[in-house]
Amino acid sequence: MERPSIRSYSIRGTRITEAQRAAKLALQEIHGIPVENKKIDLKEIFPSAEKIIMEIGFGMGEATALMAVQSPQNAYIAVDLHPPGIGKLLSRIQEQGITNIKVIEEDVHVVLPYMIEDASLDGVHLYFPDPWPKVKHHKRRILTPAFLELIAAKLKPGGYIHCATDWVPYADSMRSVFSQSQKFIGGVIDKPDWRPVTRFEGQGLDKNHAVTDLLYFRN
Repeated sequence: MERPSIRSYSIRGTRITEAQRAAKLALQEIHGIPVENKKIDLKEIFPSAEKIIMEIGFGMGEATALMAVQSPQNAYIAVDLHPPGIGKLLSRIQEQGITNIKVIEEDVHVVLPYMIEDASLDGVHLYFPDPWPKVKHHKRRILTPAFLELIAAKLKPGGYIHCATDWVPYADSMRSVFSQSQKFIGGVIDKPDWRPVTRFEGQGLDKNHAVTDLLYFRN
């Protein structure tokens, strides 16, 4: 499996507590999906799910866990590379008895092409990705035309991608990327009920950061 030459993420604060490390070791085998160079059978993993949704970059897992509890009819594939966040989400899953989340510890640029069947996802959530505000770093932003093409291939017809950012220039950039694609229709929306306000977002709102939600559907 090829790793991307330009990363859309920067693993900061990789220090992991002993509790988080123990959670990862003990729980990843139960609540995780191993990284392999083969497509996974999502229907076998979640046989009764009404919708299967991928969470890209879930941070500490707060929003993912809340959505899974509030929407038990849906299933969530949570993809991230941040060790403390993975440990924390695994702990949340175990402590709350959540059965509709599986965690993959890998770069989504590897997971999507090598592990996810085409037209198998009902939705994709991309919440508060790194905006890479400096112009010289814009090439690192995750939402690019090429990445959007990859997302389009994995979504079912009528499937959706929901993005949120508290960096207005990045929201404008996202809209520009979507406008270049013939495979999506949508735009800026009010925050939907299904997206919880996390502690991180609340801190931004306290600083008068403007949060933009964008929702697009696969043609």
